[in-house]
Amino acid sequence: MTTREACRGLRRIVPVDDAPDDATIDIIAIHGLGTESPRTWEFKKRNGDGVVNWLSDADMLPAALPKARIYTYDWNANYFANAPVQTLLGHADTLLGLIAEGRGSQTRPIIFVASCFGGLILAEAIIRAAQEGSAYKHILLSTVGIVFLATPFQGSDAAKQARWQVLVKGIMGEQASDQLIKDLEQSHDFVHQRVQKFAEIANAKAVQLPLSCFFETRKTEMLRRILSPGWAKRLSRSVTRKILVTESSACLHGFPRQGLDATHSGMNKFQGPECPNFKLVKDAVRKLAGDASVVLKLRKNSTEKGHWIVRFGRNKEFVGRELILEDLLKRVLPSGDEDDCQRTAIEGLGGVGKTQIALETAYRIRDVQPECSVFWVPAINTTAFENVYRAIGQQLKVPGIDEEKADVKALIKSALGRESMGNWLLIIDNADDEKLLFGDTALTDYLPFSRKGSILFTTRNHKLGLRLVESENHIIAVEEMSRDEALKLLGKNLKSSQMSDTGSNNALLEFLTNLPLAIRQASAYMAKEQISTARYLKLCKSSNEDMVKLLSSHFDDRHRYKNIQNAVATTWLISFQQISDHDALAANYLRFLCFLAGKDIPHSLLPPAGTLETVEAIGTLKAYAFISQQNESDSYDIHRLVQISMLSWLDGTGERQEWTAKVLERLNNIFPWPKHENREEWIRYLPHTQHALQLRKRTDNEEAITGLLSKVGKSFHNLGKYKEAEQMQRQALQLSEKVLGKEHPDTLTSMNNLAVVLDSQGKYEEAEQIHRQALQLSQKVSEIR
Repeated sequence: MTTREACRGLRRIVPVDDAPDDATIDIIAIHGLGTESPRTWEFKKRNGDGVVNWLSDADMLPAALPKARIYTYDWNANYFANAPVQTLLGHADTLLGLIAEGRGSQTRPIIFVASCFGGLILAEAIIRAAQEGSAYKHILLSTVGIVFLATPFQGSDAAKQARWQVLVKGIMGEQASDQLIKDLEQSHDFVHQRVQKFAEIANAKAVQLPLSCFFETRKTEMLRRILSPGWAKRLSRSVTRKILVTESSACLHGFPRQGLDATHSGMNKFQGPECPNFKLVKDAVRKLAGDASVVLKLRKNSTEKGHWIVRFGRNKEFVGRELILEDLLKRVLPSGDEDDCQRTAIEGLGGVGKTQIALETAYRIRDVQPECSVFWVPAINTTAFENVYRAIGQQLKVPGIDEEKADVKALIKSALGRESMGNWLLIIDNADDEKLLFGDTALTDYLPFSRKGSILFTTRNHKLGLRLVESENHIIAVEEMSRDEALKLLGKNLKSSQMSDTGSNNALLEFLTNLPLAIRQASAYMAKEQISTARYLKLCKSSNEDMVKLLSSHFDDRHRYKNIQNAVATTWLISFQQISDHDALAANYLRFLCFLAGKDIPHSLLPPAGTLETVEAIGTLKAYAFISQQNESDSYDIHRLVQISMLSWLDGTGERQEWTAKVLERLNNIFPWPKHENREEWIRYLPHTQHALQLRKRTDNEEAITGLLSKVGKSFHNLGKYKEAEQMQRQALQLSEKVLGKEHPDTLTSMNNLAVVLDSQGKYEEAEQIHRQALQLSQKVSEIR
């Protein structure tokens, strides 16, 4: 059993009048060691076993604080595995994870109410949230107060050898874990150090966390929880009664403290809303809630902020990508590597969301480490790069930055290289142009180095990304969204009525391959034209021409560059052009591949070239994520939307007819005449040849088409698909008669091929008639010769 499995979860308590939608604060109650969960007490109350109320009961804190959302964290206090103290404190990570998951993107203030050992779990959670690079720092910065109810920060006041034994036995009775007691005794100094660490964090100027400590004033019947009633009666009352967690143990130095007229087990259970003990705790919580805005303001003002130059606002429509963001935060925080200026690259297909992930990363770093400076630099061209460098220099007040002949890039490289600059993150967006980065302009020569710095690149090109960061381990590959993420993104701009057809929603996302930019573009179009997902899907499938128009339609997005078109097709045109400029063979392969079926394209179909040139060309296409290759297989897949966009590009440049002829000629040359012996070969080529034939427009190489139609027809015949075979052979015969004439030997062969297919379908009369015509024409040709 893991710590997570030992946890009963973070449970939201819904008051009688339901939890408010306009809640202003979250209150999270954490129960203690040996304490029955609220669910158990609710069962007892329903069965008349008592009138004890928990803080979280509907008529208690929820009623007293109607603008609060109340949660409880239930953990299995009887499970401790092989390392009880570590298991106990391990609940801290589970607690943080559940809070982050339960609150989502909410930023409401948090107040914790922690009982007994639950307070130690919470203290450890605060310590872990405060660590450099923690993904949960936002939870710490949202916490505006904690109420501790008899938390044993120092154990009990018994003799050293029994300081934890008395406490645990007194709380848990016969169910007490001897292993936990032993481990607590051995780890006492460790626990004490963690408590001190927590107090330091609470007192830190950047946190200033208000605490309120309550201690018990009534003694617990100690031995009656351990011994039988008979033995307990024989011992004196003074021996059997004891304060389990004294004031000195339950209270931290320098923070408010108050006693409750309760035994240890009654510290978080009350007789009702009018109970004096509850009123004291309620007032403490109310005070923390009332001071929340002041605490947050003081915390914000006391935190030294870093410099901030990020050209986009936070994207409130950003969804998902949590695992990638968590990984990025660990990697790119400057404190992640004290010995180097780490470099990280986000790579992926254009439109997959690299820039938006980088943008969200920038804002999350600002949230968890506001003292870290963040600079966003687009690598679109030299001018854009230098303009932002100049803005950085002006904000940093770098001497000479505004001089007419200033070497702006060199000045900023030097300024950020100084240790006195503090922590910084430099985001180089759209690092796609190799000439710009490594050619004559050599922008990479002006990237700074500091052990307090970190550089994050976004790039479409894996080869370039690898050159920038120098290790595969420093590259994060971004792929299409999960279906759940894609559905959330699709629904951001649409009304529920536009997404009422669940089947169409999923079919559309499948068609758009869960690509974020394509989804945003589709969503913007549907919102503008007020059409449903079903209608948009129908438009997409109506024709490739309509699909290209939709992929090319511009939409406004203030989280993307204004001078760059946002349409998916236009986005990829940039990549097409870059490939053409740097790798002619790769560009030709891309032209060739866009005519074939998108999946399982055999390498052998590609036009022949030198071995090294071919390896590099394929590497370029994979680097841009236009094609993929599974496990070193001899075949490739190409993105469907890339194919459609590429065909549109060929239309625009006037190359479509030329490349149609080249593809058909190559396929005709390599496609064998279908036989049983070569079945494995032609059956792999068949879907790609079919696809190319369907895409053909007018071409000068009609002989190649005739040959392919005959081969495809024969393939279908061998597979027993006689109707399809007949269609192909009729097309082959018609084209052969047109191009070669009725008496050409290839035309006569086409006639016989058609007759064979007709005969296989039982169309004997037509088959015999065509056979006779072919024979007569053949004899006529022989006589002429």
